[in-house]
Amino acid sequence: MSRSRFLSIISGGAVAAVVACSGSSSHKPDAACGPGGAPVDGLVASSTSPAVTLTYGNLQGGANNDCPDPSAPAGIVSYTIMGSQTDNGGGLITMCIPRPDLLPNGLQLGFGSDAGVQLIDFDGSVQATGCTYSLSVVAPTGTVSSGGECNNGSNAAGFSLSVSGSVTLTQTCAGGSGAIVLQLGGTVAVANQ
Repeated sequence: MSRSRFLSIISGGAVAAVVACSGSSSHKPDAACGPGGAPVDGLVASSTSPAVTLTYGNLQGGANNDCPDPSAPAGIVSYTIMGSQTDNGGGLITMCIPRPDLLPNGLQLGFGSDAGVQLIDFDGSVQATGCTYSLSVVAPTGTVSSGGECNNGSNAAGFSLSVSGSVTLTQTCAGGSGAIVLQLGGTVAVANQ
């Protein structure tokens, strides 16, 4: 059974269709679905010492069932989000959400099946320093939530994604490599594929 429900509201002879948004007990019109003004780039991983800033955006998502949760209710399909570094590098970010129906209330960021939002890939570069960054074996921490998410993320309007946490990356520069912890945060639009 689909998590989307349709109700007809009759008011003054007019009939309006209203769509229930996932993760919410209230019914919202289609206009309430979507990123709500969230920027297309704005997911930032940064550190003050050493000074590093990696900005990501152009997020595209789809119900691709790449990380299914075997205990999910019928009709819940896992959702994959991919984006790119939008500042001065060529990095990528990929996340998979086994239970997109729970995302509006916030899920834990991490690795593997124990995480509500699985960070699959995260890399980047800073052209000015020549340094590159890649995901380390240390699990990221924090929470991820959505706003304006309808139909478990599959609504054509898309939604906003808010992240607050940290990610440990391997920094590789001319002088060598080592681990660096970057604060990961921001709210960004996700377009549905």
